[in-house]
Amino acid sequence: MSPPDESSPDGGRDTGPDGSGPVAWVRWFRHTDNGTVVFVREMLESVVVVVAIGLVLFAISGVWPPMVAVESGSMEPQMERGDLIFIVDENRFVPNAAQDGTGVVSYQQGKQSGYKSFNHYGDVIIYRPDGSVYETPIIHRARFWVESGENWYDEANPAYVAGADNCDELPNCPAPHAGFITKGDNNGAYDQVVRISEPVKPSWVRGTAEVKIPWLGHVRLFFSSTGVPSSVQYQPSQPMSNGTQYAPPA
Repeated sequence: MSPPDESSPDGGRDTGPDGSGPVAWVRWFRHTDNGTVVFVREMLESVVVVVAIGLVLFAISGVWPPMVAVESGSMEPQMERGDLIFIVDENRFVPNAAQDGTGVVSYQQGKQSGYKSFNHYGDVIIYRPDGSVYETPIIHRARFWVESGENWYDEANPAYVAGADNCDELPNCPAPHAGFITKGDNNGAYDQVVRISEPVKPSWVRGTAEVKIPWLGHVRLFFSSTGVPSSVQYQPSQPMSNGTQYAPPA
């Protein structure tokens, strides 16, 4: 079947290649001035460029999708709504200060070694709360590591335990298993205190945040608002009854 018969810019009519065979058709498709074909050709070129960029980013990050959109303010001012974040598999480029076997540096370890990410000590991680594939992944900072059965109340910052006076008053204390205690930089309590997630197991971590591109995430958020998934988003901050800001699961 011949392509649409349309006039070329010089007033002629370009109905197809002069010769026959696939080579002639490919050559014609690449060089014709037929308006419809030019439009299709430009669309295909744009798709190829986008796919190529995606493959390069995936090759670097080891994570798909390699870019995620920030949905709200639990990590402000380090990350703001509409920022696009490039993430990398946590085992891709492991810092020397990382917790053994995880590839993640906690705030506590970062403070000891001088390792920083997004203006504070430790890594910002993307994790699935309680390991659930049905919950929206969360972007928060790894604060410190706990072992299974550990009473971590004395290790915690008193400002982030929502007024608890001892381990018995804290959810997830003693720790039900080994993992990271996490918190949004703009939140007033640990995720494990406000029951967003149990201590984050290494297998629940999707990657670490590496680079922020301001504003570009608004495109993904638009698709999210229209019902199209916008990839990983961190959760909106909501006040607890005592005024503490926390990030509830989606």
